[in-house]
Amino acid sequence: MEIVIATHKHIKYANIISETIDKSAEQRGTGIAKRTPDYIETKIINGNAIIALDGNDFAGFCYIEIFSNKNYVVHSGLIVHENYRKQGLAKKIKTKVFNHSKKRYPDAKIFGITTGLAVMKINYELGYKPVTFSELTDDPEFWKGCKTCTNYDVLQRTQKKMCLCTGMLYNPEHNENIKEHAYNSKTLSRLKRIKQVLLLKKSDKRNIK
Repeated sequence: MEIVIATHKHIKYANIISETIDKSAEQRGTGIAKRTPDYIETKIINGNAIIALDGNDFAGFCYIEIFSNKNYVVHSGLIVHENYRKQGLAKKIKTKVFNHSKKRYPDAKIFGITTGLAVMKINYELGYKPVTFSELTDDPEFWKGCKTCTNYDVLQRTQKKMCLCTGMLYNPEHNENIKEHAYNSKTLSRLKRIKQVLLLKKSDKRNIK
């Protein structure tokens, strides 16, 4: 398995990457914004993407987005092809893009929002910690990317204060070991469940009115 920074020669995989993201969104029914082949191509051309290949076969992908004058970096579109899941590939891709981000944008805060517990665990192990959305970028271009997500109505309803996604942040200015915090896999799972219950209750109240 080869996991590398994507270059022009990898543009040919843009269609299958987009299709894999769409298919995963349909299977999960939540939490994945759509990305067109053209959009993915721009990330590859700019050197802001990581691709995993098994020979010539596409296996996985993730890309970097920059916001707020390079003060914030986010990893988006993390996807593993269904033929290569449950093999630890997502963590390897995420680690690669994380290290690439730190090298290319050393002063930026790295963050992400996700509904996936597996991604939350990977982020935690890399040094992220759960945060409120107010600690993330306020750049409207980032939040615009959520419009194709099935949960976008929840984000609008809460004035971008919360959603089914959990925000997680890595701050390069903090040298503390994230594992000193009481955030473990059980805590992250509980946090996700509580958030879902609260938002569903709010939705029910609104419908009753």
